[in-house]
Amino acid sequence: MLRVRAQRAVSVLQGLSQQKPLPCPMTKPSAGCKTRGVTAQLSVNVNKVATLRNSRGGSVPDLCESVRAILDAGARGITVHPRQDERHIRRSDVTALAQLLAPLRDTVEYNIEGDPRPDLMDLVCEVRPHQCTLVPVRPGEVTSEAGWDPTAPSDALDAVVERLKSRGVRVSVFVDPDPAAVTWAAQTGADRVELYTEPFAREFARGHEAGMASFIRYSECAKVAHGLGLGVNAGHDLDLDNLPLFRDLPHLDEVSIGHALISRALFVGLNQVVREYIQMLSP
Repeated sequence: MLRVRAQRAVSVLQGLSQQKPLPCPMTKPSAGCKTRGVTAQLSVNVNKVATLRNSRGGSVPDLCESVRAILDAGARGITVHPRQDERHIRRSDVTALAQLLAPLRDTVEYNIEGDPRPDLMDLVCEVRPHQCTLVPVRPGEVTSEAGWDPTAPSDALDAVVERLKSRGVRVSVFVDPDPAAVTWAAQTGADRVELYTEPFAREFARGHEAGMASFIRYSECAKVAHGLGLGVNAGHDLDLDNLPLFRDLPHLDEVSIGHALISRALFVGLNQVVREYIQMLSP
């Protein structure tokens, strides 16, 4: 199910005229437009900001204020994962950020990720972000632990994907680094896959040889995705140490980074750490 992406010019975010233009158009659902040498987009996951706020109650730190700081530093994407228990992102956060980002729609992408439960899908269809990343949820998990099972019937997501796309939302499916999983995602009608990168991060931490072997595996999956007309996103445990290798993944459109980025921001500030990640992703 190959797709041809329509290319168009995009306006530069008002007040941030020194930023580079987005590598991909964002006003219609589509696959990836990444080519070798083009910077992958950084989408900052702000779940951890909400976790800190919720640990004390109240509204400090303010989620919208943190997003403004992230955008001021040059990021072009914001990601949230509103879980059913609202342990970090709340329903009210999703709508508040949608209102904040609405005037910036042509230059800043909003990505909502989560399991395809009815109340969340209703919210996504109401908010209409640029992208919805469908992620399986396991009972009791602290964070995402795996991609969708490629042995399950793909029609389990077909109706969800079709509904989201009918609302103008690009759909990405969270998968393990397995060609079978990538093929399964394509069968749902999704526009992109997000490669679950914790296995890569673990192997990279073991040493260069293990990290390179894992990277080759991910590269093969990215090529399969591209051949099927899917864009390629990636996320989970990517950081400033392992990105110098992973940023060279073929056809990489976007990386979603939250925990490592917010953790470093405690020491150097949001502005600096966002700029560090953007620089790291530059060709």
